[in-house]
Amino acid sequence: MLQTRERTKVVHDLIDFFSASGSWSGTAGIPQRAVAHLYVSVLSMGVAAIIAIPAGLWLGHRNRGAALASAVANAGRAIPTLALLGLATVAVGIGFWPTLIAMVALAIPPMFTNTFTGIRGVDPGVRSAAVGLGFEDFELLRQVEIPLAMPLILTGVRIAALQVVATATLGALVGFVALGSFIEEGRLQPDRGKLLGGSVLVIALALLADGVVGAAAHRASRWQRPRSQ
Repeated sequence: MLQTRERTKVVHDLIDFFSASGSWSGTAGIPQRAVAHLYVSVLSMGVAAIIAIPAGLWLGHRNRGAALASAVANAGRAIPTLALLGLATVAVGIGFWPTLIAMVALAIPPMFTNTFTGIRGVDPGVRSAAVGLGFEDFELLRQVEIPLAMPLILTGVRIAALQVVATATLGALVGFVALGSFIEEGRLQPDRGKLLGGSVLVIALALLADGVVGAAAHRASRWQRPRSQ
């Protein structure tokens, strides 16, 4: 009976949060904070892709850097995001920039590792056949290796996107106002409706990002497949 009452109260708290006019207006409203959350997520993904994917392509194509790829992958799993946020805050202050730096650092390992592994894993026989057909070095990478590695590369992008959107929530701890701020404010006030509402919004945005990137990866894989045959 108590559990039923508690669940009912949780639902009421959520309804109160989402139905309150203040939740949707001003700089502290859901739309503004969702835009800020998306902005830092998309920008950090873009910066990480510019760094990680070309490096993974080049090292995988040259068959070098296996130790580096392993180190990057292990670092991505071992270094806590909160530690990165703390270090970035010391370097650049609070707010947007430490959040961006930490999210870039979080996104690089899966993108780099998957790109490197995908390119390096191309069948040597396929490479030899392409060289025999007259493919030059860059043509081999662009027309053979990248299309064959594309599913794994896009999987790395998808993993990074999901991690970044979910983890950008922690930016609230260093003064970055986005969806995570609802959770932090709800914890401090305390306001369970705001805390739960912020959690629901972050989960929904993370699932949306995963679905969008997954759909794009599926379309790109289908587009690349005929070219790789």
